[in-house]
Amino acid sequence: MSESNNELEENPAVGVPAPEGPSDLIDTDYVIGQDNVTATKFGMDLDLHGKVFTISALVILFFVILTLALQDSVAPVFDGMRVWLTSNMAWFFLLSANIFVLLAVALIFTPLGRVRIGGAHASPDFSYGGWFAMLFAAGMGIGLMFYGVSEPITHFGTALGGTTVEDGVRTDWAPLGAAGGDEQAAVSLGMAATIFHWGLHPWGIYAVVALALALFSFNKGLPLTMRSVFYPLLGERVWGWPGHVIDILAVFATLFGLATSLGLGAQQATAGLEYLFGIPAGDTTMVLLIMGITAVALLSVMLGVDKGVQRLSQLNMSLAFLLLAFVVVVGPTLLIATGFFEYLLAYVTHLPALSNPFGREDANFTQGWTAFYWAWWISWSPFVGMFIARVSRGRTVREFLIAVLVIPTLISVLWMTALGGTAIEQFLGQGFSGVREAALELKLFVMLGELPLTAITSFVGIFLVIVFFVTSSDSGSLVIDSITAGGKVDAPKPQRMFWAIIEGAIAIALLLGGGLGALQAAAISTGLPFTLVLLVACYAVIRGLMSEPRAS
Repeated sequence: MSESNNELEENPAVGVPAPEGPSDLIDTDYVIGQDNVTATKFGMDLDLHGKVFTISALVILFFVILTLALQDSVAPVFDGMRVWLTSNMAWFFLLSANIFVLLAVALIFTPLGRVRIGGAHASPDFSYGGWFAMLFAAGMGIGLMFYGVSEPITHFGTALGGTTVEDGVRTDWAPLGAAGGDEQAAVSLGMAATIFHWGLHPWGIYAVVALALALFSFNKGLPLTMRSVFYPLLGERVWGWPGHVIDILAVFATLFGLATSLGLGAQQATAGLEYLFGIPAGDTTMVLLIMGITAVALLSVMLGVDKGVQRLSQLNMSLAFLLLAFVVVVGPTLLIATGFFEYLLAYVTHLPALSNPFGREDANFTQGWTAFYWAWWISWSPFVGMFIARVSRGRTVREFLIAVLVIPTLISVLWMTALGGTAIEQFLGQGFSGVREAALELKLFVMLGELPLTAITSFVGIFLVIVFFVTSSDSGSLVIDSITAGGKVDAPKPQRMFWAIIEGAIAIALLLGGGLGALQAAAISTGLPFTLVLLVACYAVIRGLMSEPRAS
């Protein structure tokens, strides 16, 4: 992520380079930043889209102030919102995610897959190795640290426990029909359910958003913002209020998607600090931790991408690989090696049933897990999609979609197999039930506690969560700032600093106003309207691709 952003910061023109070779440019008089307000206030330069920035900032600030002022009152509201949305709209999230995946897969096999991003003669900006590495960087984050152990062991446990029915309604949290008492079937089903949440579906969502942004920016010559995707449907109106609304929804979705991740990271880092050093894991610790990490993110913003987030990204990728390699080597190595293929096969086998949006009996699983995940991924999609778009210029649509769908999915399978598989083996092979009984945010550290060098690996885990927090905040504020600056990628740094502070404030407000339930409610409530935006974007992508010349 950082290498691409560094180029953009040094030379803003690379944000929207002209297509190379034949391409169907959109003829518009709109100039990036033409509606922006430029001024100098309190010694700081400002260059922002007045309407998008003002509405986004005021609504978010009002939300933060209200939530912090009425902590006890808003918690039941968040909880009720989460329950209602997941109970009534789970089918919609599942159906929509299926559409995104099917579109991405279908485009691979159609002649539209020969369209080249950036024009018919465009050459890739990065080698395959560098490109794959950056896709991996996009796929790694706080979520994999938080759920890498907790989700596999949780789904295994609920599947092993079987189904329970009260008054004709299933009350268990097991996926599908469970596997009561059958340990191997429970392992297979639990890992398949986990991979389902981290495999093709999230990356299908990201792929569609990234392709849409890349196509209408690098091939059509429009600004790198969500509104550009809707030009085939709205025409010049996209630069007016319809486009403002689309960009504001993208800002809300990205902010609350980021805040959900930052909140989860804060919970896990705080739990790790208590587990390792005995520091009390209360609200005060979490708030101080978020404030401290946000301060580091601000320092990273001030240093610039090259000296800030790029070096941190390189550090956390290296540490993540080291932690993964350590678990593979000192953990159940053979089980991890064979489990990778076994669990991948289980995922493919259970995929049709897991992705079915209708007539499901496992309501707790689909509503409490899958619906939340799909809303979370959709909230993240402008952020991740814009990054993937920036680094994928020069690739054909076919190789772009294959790489975006397959590479991160395989990495996620390996991560979940290594960490989650080790925790399951500790329970089945060693009779250690500590991981199963621990809180979600503690499961990683309890699993590492049964391996050598516990203090070192647990500290690395905490450090990884913190660094992912910083890089997510820095990179996310860059994307949000670009959207609220009318598509500019060289807006003044104080604006990005403002959004970094806002991200931390939202995470604090949600944690104090309802904890994990509030985080989930925020992701789902902002993901819902943006899902509608993305479904319409699917049609725009097809229309845009059909007008493009195709490589031979």
